[in-house]
Amino acid sequence: MTVPPPPVLAAEGLIKDFPGVRALDGVTFAVSAGEVHALCGENGAGKSTLIKTLSGLYPHGSYEGRVLVDGTEARLHGVADAARAGIAVIYQELALVEDLTVAENIFLGREPQRGGLIDWDRLYGEAAQLLAKHRIPVAAGTRCGDLGTGAQQLVEIAKALSCHSRVLILDEPTAALTETEVQTLMGIVRDLRAAGTAIVYISHRLEEVFAIADRITVLRDGRSVGTLAGASADRDTLIRMMVGRDIAHLHPRRATTPGKIMLEITGLTVAGPDRRLDDIHLHVRAGEVLGIGGLMGAGRSELLLHLMGAWGRRLGGTVRCADQNWAPANPGAAIRGRMVLVVEDRKRYGLILDQGVSRNLSLGSLHAVVRHGLIDADGEYTRNATMATALQVKAANLDVEVGTLSGGNQQKVLIGKALLTDPQVVLLDEPTRGIDVGAKQEVYEIINRLTAEGRAVIMVSSELPELLGMSDRILMLAGGRVGGEFAHGEVTQEQLLAAALPTTTLTGVSP
Repeated sequence: MTVPPPPVLAAEGLIKDFPGVRALDGVTFAVSAGEVHALCGENGAGKSTLIKTLSGLYPHGSYEGRVLVDGTEARLHGVADAARAGIAVIYQELALVEDLTVAENIFLGREPQRGGLIDWDRLYGEAAQLLAKHRIPVAAGTRCGDLGTGAQQLVEIAKALSCHSRVLILDEPTAALTETEVQTLMGIVRDLRAAGTAIVYISHRLEEVFAIADRITVLRDGRSVGTLAGASADRDTLIRMMVGRDIAHLHPRRATTPGKIMLEITGLTVAGPDRRLDDIHLHVRAGEVLGIGGLMGAGRSELLLHLMGAWGRRLGGTVRCADQNWAPANPGAAIRGRMVLVVEDRKRYGLILDQGVSRNLSLGSLHAVVRHGLIDADGEYTRNATMATALQVKAANLDVEVGTLSGGNQQKVLIGKALLTDPQVVLLDEPTRGIDVGAKQEVYEIINRLTAEGRAVIMVSSELPELLGMSDRILMLAGGRVGGEFAHGEVTQEQLLAAALPTTTLTGVSP
């Protein structure tokens, strides 16, 4: 039997309390050199609190239990202490300065100097070497604000690698990456493991966990409920440990009988700041889910934003919604026409994080609770409480700041805000991004409820199993054009990927 090396970083019996909630309740966890140790659990299970404690963001003295580095208790009083101990964290929320170049961001605060001045040649040279070594396809002189989210994530990783950290903690590193960028990241992780780096890998994408992890620790309700060997773990066991119950169907789409066409697009061509939509044809019926897929940059989000009057200049084609010509001047006009969009980036565009649950739920529909020019506060609260209960939002009360909720509960508040506008057509842009398998099930049930009520749903998703499982029909976009349309149950993941390539045009069913 092989004896594992001693842990580089460990937690022993960590307890961390916030007002009214115990986020960590005796968590034990350890990662060794040359190991990828995955951390899994539902939103709110304690993963983020654990890594913030391990990295000094929650300083020594603010928690019970011990953090150990090389077997000795570490009294980390901030992230600078953690960095000196060789611990680096890459969070979901990027921390790049968009107006600086890739190289400047990588060495920000640690710029090489010569004669008291920044040695720019060395800075750019070392940045270029680092990017080339790890096969990161980004130029050192590129302004970070000109990069997509996925490329910015890779720059964050390069920034951490430049510190030669002994422990690298990756928090949902692939949430915004394309398939090619995911493969680049996986290659980096394997190289680092081979070089002896200890890696903590947090992801809701279980296929990634199984592909990369040596061990998997599951958190549930603030407790560590077990650690599995990656090679012998299986999906059903891991999900059961995460949610505390069996999930028979990961994508529980309930069949409905589609009604009349609610939205019809014919030959739509739109020019936007950085891309274009060409000759788009689609329709969606009442009680139907139309899934839209495609590679990053295919125009999926831009299509939804155009329908809401928020992107692009229409050059040709027609759009009809509920038998009316559709060209809203802005999102407010679209909402009044009973179409609504649940945006992809809830923290940036969808929610006010320092405001309460009730205030966020009301953002799109305050007019419905205004009486004689004033907000009916009691009526507003009652209405919002009913929605929060229906969506099973887990919060102590409706005044709790949305930013303190788990990702899954934030997403439910975002959806609730949209539903309170009473839409006929619901546009969902990556509705399950960054939430756990249990919260995904709840979102899927919301979608089922919407179609059962006769609403039309368009769902953009980068997850092919989700498209296959939750869509009645699937439309793939490729380079701003329709690459293929497919009926439920009549297409494979491979066919969807082929249809997403700009040089390919496949048709599974007639538009």
